[in-house]
Amino acid sequence: MNRVDRGLLAPGAYQTYSIDQPPDTLVRAACEQAGCVAWARGWQSTIDESTPLGRQQAAYIRAQSGRTFKEQRTAAGLTVFTFEAHQRCFTDHKTRPQLFAVRDGDWRGNPTGRTRQHQRPADWVEDFGEHQLRLIDQQQKG
Repeated sequence: MNRVDRGLLAPGAYQTYSIDQPPDTLVRAACEQAGCVAWARGWQSTIDESTPLGRQQAAYIRAQSGRTFKEQRTAAGLTVFTFEAHQRCFTDHKTRPQLFAVRDGDWRGNPTGRTRQHQRPADWVEDFGEHQLRLIDQQQKG
């Protein structure tokens, strides 16, 4: 984080641009929306059916998963399930929308309480660039 620590101006003379990505707790997306590689290309799950967990996983895949797969046994006795592309994988994909904000003030506070939220990253970048140009113009004018 870059700060002007000289305290030359009051906090209200500044604007703070931020990009925040809050914890992903609310929005879940299907594989296609999340850009899931397993969805796009298919995937393999290797299961050790000699363990209780492995037997449960294999039973779920065979009887309840609803996914299309081929099943093979390896020389080591493991079961390999090969899943076709374009079907939901076993991961709960979650998405986190980024928040592109501009607020009055600096690290010391926001005296006006005013905050703007951009809907698109490109708008935030444009706003930031225009603000920098205004600062350069003001600096050149003295």
